[in-house]
Amino acid sequence: MTETRTIKVDLLARVEGEGSLHITMKDGVAEDVKLAIFEPPRFFEGLLRGRALGEAPDITARICGICPVAYQMSACHAMEDALGMDVPRAIARLRRLLYCGEWIESHALHMFMLHAPDFLRFESALHMTEEHGPWVQKGLRIKKAGNAIVSALGGREIHPINVRVGGFYRWPAATDLRGLLEPLARAQGDAEESLRWMASFDFPDLERDYELVALQHPEDYPFCEGRIVSNKGLDIDVRDYLAHFQEEHVAHSTALHARHVGHGPYLVGPLARINTSFERLGRAARDAAAAIGFEPPCHNPFKSILARGIELIQVLDEAQRIIENHPPVGPAFTPYEPRAGVGHGATEAPRGLLYHRYRLAEDGTIAEATIVPPTSQNQATIEDDLRHLAPSLAAMPLEDATQRAEQAVRNYDPCISCSTHFLKLRIEGA
Repeated sequence: MTETRTIKVDLLARVEGEGSLHITMKDGVAEDVKLAIFEPPRFFEGLLRGRALGEAPDITARICGICPVAYQMSACHAMEDALGMDVPRAIARLRRLLYCGEWIESHALHMFMLHAPDFLRFESALHMTEEHGPWVQKGLRIKKAGNAIVSALGGREIHPINVRVGGFYRWPAATDLRGLLEPLARAQGDAEESLRWMASFDFPDLERDYELVALQHPEDYPFCEGRIVSNKGLDIDVRDYLAHFQEEHVAHSTALHARHVGHGPYLVGPLARINTSFERLGRAARDAAAAIGFEPPCHNPFKSILARGIELIQVLDEAQRIIENHPPVGPAFTPYEPRAGVGHGATEAPRGLLYHRYRLAEDGTIAEATIVPPTSQNQATIEDDLRHLAPSLAAMPLEDATQRAEQAVRNYDPCISCSTHFLKLRIEGA
């Protein structure tokens, strides 16, 4: 006798985006999995057309309130590529410092406020404070250290206003940056202790044969520069991204799904970076990984919280090193003359690879814009994870199945999982 079970998640509430989940199974096999995104598209690519090239960093920053720096940096890199510009090393290092601040903010938010409650079976971080208040306080202190970096370099904590094509509007004072060293050192100690605590969590058993895609730099851990690589042999210039990856529309989602041409879904984000560039981590991050017995390859998506924790230590440590070697003066930006051209840029947002392409008209206005965010690149892989989890979800009690499905989605991205308890799940036909 055929047994059919359906798991329905009617609404993913209080997330950056609107979506639902539907899983249909027959005899324990998932026949249909849909992570449906039904939020109306915002048409940023169309909004950019006809605007001056210098407006792109500020406009694209509004795509995401959690990672505006990532959108600004990818836009700047693409515009500078179109203009044939090379920025001085001092500006490139300050960009890495700004990016450190965003990673600190985002990783701390996700790990402590959004993801840890799943492992500890609490409804929210607020409820978690009843038993784990000191850990929540550590997370807030770490996030505050990241906020301070973004404010010092970006002019404010949310949607920074000091970033421009060619560099910055204002060069930060060395004394302002050195004032960040003490809270960053304290935050690094908190992060190292917190990683050891999180390593004690109970991780669901799920190993996937992912294609892991990320930037890779010859020396540095990936942020703003490098080639696009994967654990399956991909190694391409950023300018060749669209020849190897394509977005496609699926009927159940207003968000496009990205696929590696000829290969299929792939994964971007901390787990991809940690697997492809582990040897480029600094000593502090490698020591922290060794202390918890973490080493690549790691293909369990639930352990992405540990990958984020190692990256958090990496950027806290790197931020201090950049500040300690910060030049006291320097030109804030490299001037440019508008011209026609095509430019490509890719950087690593906290949740994964972010690609921009622009075609500029002769007067420097934007004629075409293409933006591929990490979330669209991961959506098909999220569905695959849920497809692999579906038999166990259908066999669980309703409350446990709901919690596990939430956790599987939250493995990926604070922009998807910005509510700690967002699924309403129903099992039919049991």
